[in-house]
Formats: sequence, structure tokens, C-alpha cells
Amino acid sequence: MADTQISAHISEETRDMVERYAGAHGMKKGALVEQALLHHLQALRELPADVIVPPRLELTEASFERVAKLTAKPRKPNKAMRELFGGKADLP
Repeated sequence: MADTQISAHISEETRDMVERYAGAHGMKKGALVEQALLHHLQALRELPADVIVPPRLELTEASFERVAKLTAKPRKPNKAMRELFGGKADLP
């Protein structure tokens, strides 16, 4: 099968991660990118859309402020959360 070359703009951070991973695992960058694309495309085909978590979230300024407030002063866990993290909740 003939290879096809694609071009894509990625962030410097992503490029650095690709280079570090490929170097640490003795892979060529092209092989890593192809493997990652195949893995992602398979997940998109096989998993429900609502369980796919994007690697980056874009927030409006208002939603960022809300998230910042929630993380600065988190709510106390309810009974179900305490049971879950305490190992007492029944999981399916």
C-alpha cells in the first residue's frame, strides 16, 4: 500500500510531546501520528459521542470565571459521592 503524506498545523506543545514520545519509544513521528489517528478514529466509530472527552476545552470568559470559582471553593461531596469514594457504592 502506498503512503500518502498529509500536512497539519499543530501547536509547539503538541509537537514537543510527539517528538519526546517518539524519541523515548524509538518510533518514527509519522508512525506515531498514524497510530494516534487510527486509534482516535476507531474511538469515534465505536463509542457514543457523549463519552468522547475532547483533549482541550474552550471556555468563554464567563464560563472560565464560573469554573475558577468552583475550583477555588469546591462543594462538599454528597452521600453518593462519599460512598463511591469510600468504596461502599454498588457499581454496575
